[in-house]
Amino acid sequence: MTQLKQLSQAAALCALMAAGAAHAGEVEVLHWWTSGGEAKAATALKATLQKQGHTWKDFAVAGGGGDSAMTVLKSRVVSGNAPAAAQIKGPSLQEWAAEGVLTNVDAVAAAGKWDEVIPPVVANIMKYKGHYIAAPVNVHRVNWLWANPEALKKAGAKLPTTWDEFFVTAEALKKAGIIPVAHGGQNWQDFTVFESVALGVGGVDFYKKALVQLDPATLAGPQMEKVLTTFKRIKDYTDKNAPGRDWNLATAMVIKGEAGMQLMGDWAKGEFIAAGKAPGKDFTCTAAPGTQKAFTFNIDSFALFKLKNAANEKAQQDLATAIMSPEFQELFNLNKGSIPVRTGMKMDKFDDCAKQSATDFAADAKSGTLVPSIAHGMAVPAAAEGAMKDVVSQFWNSDKMTAKDAQARLAAAAKTK
Repeated sequence: MTQLKQLSQAAALCALMAAGAAHAGEVEVLHWWTSGGEAKAATALKATLQKQGHTWKDFAVAGGGGDSAMTVLKSRVVSGNAPAAAQIKGPSLQEWAAEGVLTNVDAVAAAGKWDEVIPPVVANIMKYKGHYIAAPVNVHRVNWLWANPEALKKAGAKLPTTWDEFFVTAEALKKAGIIPVAHGGQNWQDFTVFESVALGVGGVDFYKKALVQLDPATLAGPQMEKVLTTFKRIKDYTDKNAPGRDWNLATAMVIKGEAGMQLMGDWAKGEFIAAGKAPGKDFTCTAAPGTQKAFTFNIDSFALFKLKNAANEKAQQDLATAIMSPEFQELFNLNKGSIPVRTGMKMDKFDDCAKQSATDFAADAKSGTLVPSIAHGMAVPAAAEGAMKDVVSQFWNSDKMTAKDAQARLAAAAKTK
């Protein structure tokens, strides 16, 4: 009798496992979360899905997450073998959706009330023709100014809030024998500085017209000439070793007090924290001059592809649900240095810079002053962005190109398809 009972229990268990297996699917994900904090967050997401019985499969492409990854992704999609999700952002999401290869996750979004917790300007990037086709992971603020308080004190200078004050502070640092601005001469770093100047000098409406809508009249107008002239003045306060320097090495100069300031997104904060520095004490984070009432965002997101297998579709929906869960949003962003894309989250575990960023993000979402970062692939198609980056770097590095020359070239670059 006992043996029969054991056999029937074993059979019931097998049936249960078989039923579970029937609903469990594989979720294949193309991502580049390989560095310290990012890898931890990826592992947590993987564990969440495995707890639900799904299998996680990394879609790794040699050479990291650049062009090679997109080439392999395209060939997989064309051959009808798309992964469940791939890390894609900004206007590229719309381009993939227009090909008809992304799936609609409106049901997941409705269940999670995404429209209530994601600001409309962000939600619109995650949608195609009104339907969600991607899940956002985080928000990086790009328009930050980082400074070393000791260096400023040594120079008798104050933290600048306007561009006029910025150049006064830079001059004081220079006289004190401190490099005023830590910079890495790479085109995306040049463009990161450029967009903060454009926002600070021109304002939100100008930024939207010039760098989001690519309006020819605005690109050719007097305000853009002023932006370019201000941008070029910063070059005089960088050091001769800036060309080719990586951004994190520039941040290290501020950490050590070799340089006073750096204009860079909030990933720079991770370097300060890793060096054991505390915000408000060893370093300051403040909005780039003139941009206190605006916020340039860079958002990582996962595009969700059409699948043929029902179990894998369920795994994909569970992935989208997990990405937008408060638990994952907190864990991932604590590790990444960014902030949750969900508004209304508890921020007690986050540092002061992140708390400030979250407060500003919510305020700017309400006032309509959240703007996409053109330097980081959020604002315009990749071809136009690349061409404009080249013009800005040529202007930065040229002794002969005038602001008016740069304007004409920018307007031409904006038309690149």
